[in-house]
Amino acid sequence: MKKVICCILESILTITSFIYMKSKISFIDIFLYFIIFILLNVIYYKYKRNNHLLINLFSLFISFVMIIGKSFDATNSVNLISKNIILSITALIGYYSFYKMIISIIINNIDKFINYEEKYNKKHIFIFSLAVILLGWSIYIIAFYPGILSPDPSNQILQFFNVDTLYIDTVNLIDQSVKITNHHPVLHTVILGGLTKIGHTLGNDNLGIFMYTILQVLILSSVLAYTIKYLEKLNIPKKYLIAILLIYAFVPHFPFYAISLVKDTIYSSLIILYVICIFDLIYFKKNLKIKNEIFILLLILLISMFRNNGVYLIILTFPLLFIFNKDLRKKLITVFILFLVLSTSYTKILLPYFKITDGSIREALSVPFQQTARLAKYHGKNIEKSDKMIIDKVLTYDTLKDRYDPNIADPVKNEFNKDASKNDIMNYFKVWSKYLVKYPNVYVDSFINNTYGYFYPNTSNWYIYHKYDTRVTSILNYHYNDLSFLRKVLHKFGVLFRAIPVIGLISNIGFSTLLIMLLCVISIINKKKKFLIVLSPLLISILFCLVSPVNTYFRYALPYIFCVPLIINLMYYTLKNK
Repeated sequence: MKKVICCILESILTITSFIYMKSKISFIDIFLYFIIFILLNVIYYKYKRNNHLLINLFSLFISFVMIIGKSFDATNSVNLISKNIILSITALIGYYSFYKMIISIIINNIDKFINYEEKYNKKHIFIFSLAVILLGWSIYIIAFYPGILSPDPSNQILQFFNVDTLYIDTVNLIDQSVKITNHHPVLHTVILGGLTKIGHTLGNDNLGIFMYTILQVLILSSVLAYTIKYLEKLNIPKKYLIAILLIYAFVPHFPFYAISLVKDTIYSSLIILYVICIFDLIYFKKNLKIKNEIFILLLILLISMFRNNGVYLIILTFPLLFIFNKDLRKKLITVFILFLVLSTSYTKILLPYFKITDGSIREALSVPFQQTARLAKYHGKNIEKSDKMIIDKVLTYDTLKDRYDPNIADPVKNEFNKDASKNDIMNYFKVWSKYLVKYPNVYVDSFINNTYGYFYPNTSNWYIYHKYDTRVTSILNYHYNDLSFLRKVLHKFGVLFRAIPVIGLISNIGFSTLLIMLLCVISIINKKKKFLIVLSPLLISILFCLVSPVNTYFRYALPYIFCVPLIINLMYYTLKNK
C-alpha cells in the first residue's frame, strides 16, 4: 500500500513539473502523462531502488537545470522562480523523482543491455528488431508529428466527418446523407476517421491523427520485426538478418510510409504476413489447428478489406494452396469458402445496409479509357461521328484529347459519366474493340506509356509524401510542429537515397519488379516451382500496377517492394535446402 501511495504521489509531482514547463496543456496531456509516469513507477519499483549518491546528485542537477532554464527562457532571469516559489519547488521535486526513476532503470539494466547479444539474441530477436526499427524511425515520427496526410487519407477523414468530397461526384449515393463510399476501403476510413474523431472530441485533432499514426507504425514495424524472427528460425545467416534490419530501420521509404496515413501501408504489412503464411503452408504445414485456420481466414479477410483489389489477389492466389497441398486441401477449401461468403456479405450486404455506396466502375477501366483518349488525340479525325457520340455517353468526348496524360489516367477518368447505363458501357466497349483492330499500335503504345516505369529502373516517380494536406484544415486543427528544417532534411534524404549507387536500388520500382521476375526464373531453372506460389501475391501485385491509373506510382508497388528483403532470403533458404 505504501508503494502504491508513493507511486501516485510521485506521478502527481512529475505531472506538476511538466505542467510547469508548458504554457498550454490539455486534459488529455495530463491523462497521458499520468499513465506514462505510473508505468515508469511500476518498472522502477519492480527492481531494487538504487539510492547511489551519484544518481541522487545527478537527478537533482538535471532538475535544477530544467527549472532555471525555464525561468531564463521566459524572463532572461530567475524572476519566474521567485514569483512562483512554491510551484517551482514542487516542480523541482517532481523532476527529481522523474529523472531518478529514469536513471535508476538505466543503471540497473545496463549490464543486461550490454550482454544482450550474447544472452538474449535468439530468445528476444523480435523485441530487439522492433526496438532497432522504431529507433531508426523515431526521428521521422517526431519531425512529421502527428503524421503525413496526403489527399487520399484527408478525403477519407472528411468522408468520416460526413463532409462532401470528390468521391460522391463519381457515384450515385444510396443515401444523400451518407457521404462515405467504398472508393477507399471503408474499414480503413472508419479506423482513420474514428481515431481522428476521438482526438477531435477531446479537443486535440493532432492527437487523434497521431493515434492512428502510432497504430500504423506499430503494425508495420511489428510485421517487419516478425520477418526477421521468422528468418532466424530458418537459420538464415546472422549477417543477412543484420542487413535486413538495417534496411528496415534506415532505408527512408519504410519510415516515410509508416507515418503516411495511406491505406497501402497496412495492406502491404498484411501482404508480408500472407507471403510468410503461404511459405509455411507450402513447405512445412502438414496439419492445421483451428486457431491456425482462424488466423488464415482473418488475414485474408483483412487483405480484402484494406484494399478493394485485395479480394482479387486472394481469389487468384489462395486456390494455389489447396491445389498443391493435398494434406491440407479440405481445410483450406473450407477457409476459402468461408472467405468468399464473408467478403461477399461484407460488400454486398453489410455496407449497403449502412447506406455506404460502392466505388465507381471507372476505377477498373483506366487502361481502356487511356487507350480511347490516346486514340482521340492522335486519330480523332478518323473516329466516326456515331462512335464519338457513344464514347461521349461514358467519357466527355469534346475535351478527351486535351485531358489525355500518358502517365496518369485521372484526368480522363474524372469526366466519367456516373449515370452511364450498363448498355452505354457495353456500347463503349464495342467501339473500343472496333478501333483496337484498326489501331492496335495506339492501344499498345498507350498501355506501355502508362506502365513502363514499373519495369524500367531508370525512371521513377518517387512520391514520398512529406507535405501535410490542407483539405482537413477546414474542419480540423491539423498542423505540423516547428521542426520544418528537420522535415526538409529528411525529405531530401528520402529523395536522394534512390540515387545512391547499388544501395539506392532498394527503393527502385523497376529494379524490384525485375528482381521478382528473376526469382521466378531461378525457381523454374532450379526446379523449385513451388516457390512460384510463394511469389504469386507479389506477381499479382505487379499485375495490379499494370492496370492502375498511374505510371511508376511508388505506393502502388509498396506490397512487393516491402517484401523484397524477405522474399530474397526465403529464396536463399529454398535453394540451400534441396
